[in-house]
Amino acid sequence: MATFGELLKGGPQLGLGVFYPSPGVIERIGPDWDWIWIDGQHGEHGYTDVLTAVRACNLVKRPALVRVPGHEGGLIGLALDTAADAVMVPMVSDASQAEKIVQAAKFAPLGSRSFGGRRPIDLFGRTYAHQDQPQPLLICQIENEKGLKNVDAIAAVEGVDGLFFGGDDMALGRNLSMDQPVPKGYFDEALENVARAAQVNGKIIGGVFANDQAMSNAVKMGYTLNVGMADVSILASGSKETTSRLRKCLGQTIKDPGDDTAWRPGIY
Repeated sequence: MATFGELLKGGPQLGLGVFYPSPGVIERIGPDWDWIWIDGQHGEHGYTDVLTAVRACNLVKRPALVRVPGHEGGLIGLALDTAADAVMVPMVSDASQAEKIVQAAKFAPLGSRSFGGRRPIDLFGRTYAHQDQPQPLLICQIENEKGLKNVDAIAAVEGVDGLFFGGDDMALGRNLSMDQPVPKGYFDEALENVARAAQVNGKIIGGVFANDQAMSNAVKMGYTLNVGMADVSILASGSKETTSRLRKCLGQTIKDPGDDTAWRPGIY
């Protein structure tokens, strides 16, 4: 069976973002997608929720990527000890930070990740840390100007398996309004720079691309770790469409749909 890394290097893989701690969501709609992004940074997951979500991904045979809240080594180790297929670390701004993250995420001799994850041992035995065994991917998020400036050096760090463009924080750092779509093509140059840095160094590249044109452009640039939608937006759009349609049948005035930008990254 191909590893997550092999799949990503073979072509684009379509990911679902999961922000709510409900394994039932993954069980029900996870099979529609190629991989699952479990958000432990901005989602509502605690450690037990992340562990349960990874188990649900295993059940539906989809790779699990866990985004951790920060750079702290203990948090990275806990996420990896769920036996996730990949871990993503936010706000990586320079090579020094990337090197420290590698230390937390990789076993010796490359890093200093602590051995003894209960679930990996239960599933794969005590040889799971050996270098001849498949190892989880380490993905670094590039989501501020400093990270973009240093993207070549970050991509060159041994042990970093991929880069992930974070458009929302990049937009916020440029004083763009967070309730409006980013102007068409606004991030094309930044996306191309991240793609070039990754490709030169043989690394995976990904991002969030929530509309057809953005996804098509990303694929042309070589992006394969591609998020297309999240449970938040699926719930919100499905609920609004259904209630609006049925209220017409009831002769009711359609209520103000409210803010539909709760999960709006990727409109680049």
